[in-house]
Amino acid sequence: MTDAQQIRLIKKYPNRRLYDTASSAYITIGDVKNLVLSHEPFRIVDAKTGEDLTRSVLLQIILEEEACGQPLFSSEMLAQIIRFYGQASQNLMGRYLENSIAAFVEMQNKFQEQLRSLYGDKAPLGTDWMAQFLSLQAPALQSMMNAYLEQSRQLLTQMQQQAESQTRGLFGAMFSGLRPQTDESASSGTTSPTKPDET
Repeated sequence: MTDAQQIRLIKKYPNRRLYDTASSAYITIGDVKNLVLSHEPFRIVDAKTGEDLTRSVLLQIILEEEACGQPLFSSEMLAQIIRFYGQASQNLMGRYLENSIAAFVEMQNKFQEQLRSLYGDKAPLGTDWMAQFLSLQAPALQSMMNAYLEQSRQLLTQMQQQAESQTRGLFGAMFSGLRPQTDESASSGTTSPTKPDET
């Protein structure tokens, strides 16, 4: 990692104020959101303990975005996510969501690259234009989204099969030495002592 790519350190104080060590100034939660939008790496820590608070601040940004404007998560989707907490498949679901979002972002970037190849620097990539374009291309996008969901379903199934295979191998190795002896194996071992001849 070069100096230009060093992670920006932001300290959070007990009064909830955020101090940006790079600019030597206090910033707002909106400024942190702008750092996210500009793809600038940063890390938020507790000013006293050094505890990493990046996730909690990002969750706060998501909560504020969900409360105003058009929400990204439906109530049913949030309920489904909550049900995964504490389950054996929690980590699996986390990786699945992360990989799905990464694949969707890659698809979006490829689409924007195609627009740039057609229009150059005049490519209409604004939010309003994109919204209008997506509304006109709804059938094609729905078909593409269905294909993407099917691919994601297959990926999840593959991950589940791998997890089941690993689990069977793990428990098989653990209990292989605990199998009870059969009658045949018992008879091939030590024999019971015979009664001595009394004559």
